Amino acid sequence: MNEAPLGLRLGIILFFAALLLPLMSSAQVRSVVSGKVVDEKGVPIEFANVYVRKQGAGTFTDERGAFSLELRAGENILIEVSHTSFKKVSETVSASAGETVELRFKLRYLEIQGVEILEDRSRKTAMQAVPIQDIKINPTVQQGIESVLTSQLGVQISNELSSVYSVRGGSYAENLVYVNDIEVYRPFLARSGEQEGLSFPNPDMVGSIYFSAGGFEPRYGDRMSSVLDIRYKKPRNFGGSFSASLLGGSVSLESTSKNQKLTQVTGVRYFTNQYVLGTLDTQGDYRPDFTDVQTYWTYKISKNWEAAFLGNYSANNYRFVPGTRQTQFGSFNEALRFSVFFEGQELTSFETFFGAVSLENRPNSSTKLKFIASAFRTIEEENFSIFGQYSLDELERDLGDDNFGDVARNRGIGSFLQHARNSIDATVFNFQHRGFKTIDNKFLQWGASWRIDDITDRLSEYQYIDSAGYATPINPTNEILMNDVIKGGNTIASHRMMAYVQNSWDLLLPNEAELTATAGVRAHYWSFNEQTTVSPRGTIAYKPKWQKQVNDSTILNRDVVFRFSTGYYHQPAFYRELRAIDGSINTENRAQQAIHFVVGADINFKIWDRDFKYITEAYYKHLSNLVPYEIDNIRLRYYGDQISNGFATGLDMKIHGEFIPGIESWMNLSFLHTQEDLVDDFYLRNFNSDGEEIVPGFTANNIPVATDTVFPGFIPRPTDQLVFFNMFFQDEMPSFPSFKVHVNLTFGSGLPFGPPNFQRWQQTERYRPYRRVDIGFSKDLKSSKNPDKGLFGKFNSAFISVEVWNLLDINNTISYTFIRESGGRQYGVPNFLTARRVNLKLAVTF
Repeated sequence: MNEAPLGLRLGIILFFAALLLPLMSSAQVRSVVSGKVVDEKGVPIEFANVYVRKQGAGTFTDERGAFSLELRAGENILIEVSHTSFKKVSETVSASAGETVELRFKLRYLEIQGVEILEDRSRKTAMQAVPIQDIKINPTVQQGIESVLTSQLGVQISNELSSVYSVRGGSYAENLVYVNDIEVYRPFLARSGEQEGLSFPNPDMVGSIYFSAGGFEPRYGDRMSSVLDIRYKKPRNFGGSFSASLLGGSVSLESTSKNQKLTQVTGVRYFTNQYVLGTLDTQGDYRPDFTDVQTYWTYKISKNWEAAFLGNYSANNYRFVPGTRQTQFGSFNEALRFSVFFEGQELTSFETFFGAVSLENRPNSSTKLKFIASAFRTIEEENFSIFGQYSLDELERDLGDDNFGDVARNRGIGSFLQHARNSIDATVFNFQHRGFKTIDNKFLQWGASWRIDDITDRLSEYQYIDSAGYATPINPTNEILMNDVIKGGNTIASHRMMAYVQNSWDLLLPNEAELTATAGVRAHYWSFNEQTTVSPRGTIAYKPKWQKQVNDSTILNRDVVFRFSTGYYHQPAFYRELRAIDGSINTENRAQQAIHFVVGADINFKIWDRDFKYITEAYYKHLSNLVPYEIDNIRLRYYGDQISNGFATGLDMKIHGEFIPGIESWMNLSFLHTQEDLVDDFYLRNFNSDGEEIVPGFTANNIPVATDTVFPGFIPRPTDQLVFFNMFFQDEMPSFPSFKVHVNLTFGSGLPFGPPNFQRWQQTERYRPYRRVDIGFSKDLKSSKNPDKGLFGKFNSAFISVEVWNLLDINNTISYTFIRESGGRQYGVPNFLTARRVNLKLAVTF
């Protein structure tokens, strides 16, 4: 293990000591305020936040809804009570020295999860609430929670078939996803959105979602881009949900025992994208079959102890027998048609098992201790042997010709063979402890974990190309050479130790402005390379007391919060970052590193007497020790034996609120610039005797007489998307409010790409912009006049919708298939995403 320098170790010790100093407080003359927080039915509310802003003191309610606070006596005390699912309330009391005041707060459920639900504390951290109520109604092909992630700053999605998302220039492998404090993982071998299947989080079981696009706290793990924090619901009554569409369906049930000690929520999902895959250029027999079963149980052992279990089994199977493909591409001056006849098939299987048990202890109202043990295993296989014979034809482009649009002449014929027998078996065990403690106006958190990784990878993959009877690349020894040959196997067994501590301070300044600061540090040790990383992080939020005198009787309060976050974000490799293009493992790999600088503003305001929120953040990320990669569809192909340094900078803006009364919509606009410079990267340019640069397939004289060495310098990272815009807008018919319209509009400028020769400096071409409009028309099936009567009167909600995906039928490109003539000229044939489709959906909750 590499030992940190003495100065660094002393600095860490002093930093930890500073975080713990708030534990020491002087004695004062105190009074006690205690009580209970319940809902409208008198059911106790656990984890309600009880806070005295002026004194900077606070606590959380226990499972009985009870709380107790020691406060300074002899002054009026404003007590505020809030919870993510209820409307905020407050009450002013006074207490003399030694007196105990008993209070009872009754909270009302929020009807919608819009602007008013967002907790005040979330505005003062890097975490922002995600509107989960829009998941079911959003008219997108992707049926998971990812359909609403574009409501968040910095999130970019340019593939409707996949749940992968990029955040501020990072790949999807740089994103953290937690469910109930447990990190969850994606499949390793998925090449395309067609194969991917269902993501882990089940929308029917979700209680809350928080997201950060950068500058997040030390309690979240070791990734460079973002964190998604998901909490499954803890039901209070019997209920459930059911949904069905042309892509499958889901059912969930939730219940609680009479004494409220035992709760459970269980969900089953089935998904098949066969219906939309039928619109792809490659026609054949698509057989996708994705199933997921999850259950979450909690049991109240005693007053202070609670146990929980989260279990999951998923089976994602994809079978494809290709038949034919026909793709037209090019321009009016060069209109081409690519035709292929296939033989063979593809079989892909991802099977995942996951289980976690947790034990939670509440020794008092201000302390929570949590112990978690989890196990994850994925067994993945990828098998395909596909033979294709293709023809590249030039089309007649003379508008006056009777054969306009037909084949004018043949550019070339050829064949290819793609073969793979890949498998991976990965197991991850994790044991962790998390602690939480409130001390006056401070909130202390700490944690430690031990993780064991065991990964076995088997690789056997190659490609063979024959153009017009000539194998490419052409070999003068008459040997047959395969392309992209990967053969081998890797086994890695390692363990990791991680720990963090952080503290938050809430201060009320003399001018009645509010200041919140969070600071902490995270450490990570990995036995594979014996590297220890230390990541200090911090956030400061300032809420000024801004008021404007509108007239003699009206004062306008300006509700603004300013935030600044910074910190180190190390990302030790999981597995794929270690593997080079040829399948070998880089044992010298070191953790990738990002330093975040994020400054932003969160503004609540009113228009048309309705609530709106505007959030903006500007950021800069200094990136070092990166592992370069290229993207093929959704597969990341790492250059595991190389490193690079880079940066990402940009501006994100978001506005959301009730553009239509009672219905929330949002608009996001992002600007991004991210580049990297590969260490010791260069290439050669050859020139012929005519002074021309030699380009095989284009220049006639290909005999080099001079050579130049070129150092590419900074080039765009694969996620460099200059502009991304997303809008989700909802409206209703004025005379028939049960009929609603939901529009999802997405625009993303072109991403970089290049030929598949594993030369990063050539990955500088640009895809066409991603443009897509999805629209849905829904009908509330409950009667507006008598909601408790009729066929759907017993349901909490019920709606049916008709959705039109890709309304404008735009051909969006996800990747290119490259073919080469025997003379060396190369063509990129676009692989288009899905075309227009109509979907029917029914969803009910009870």
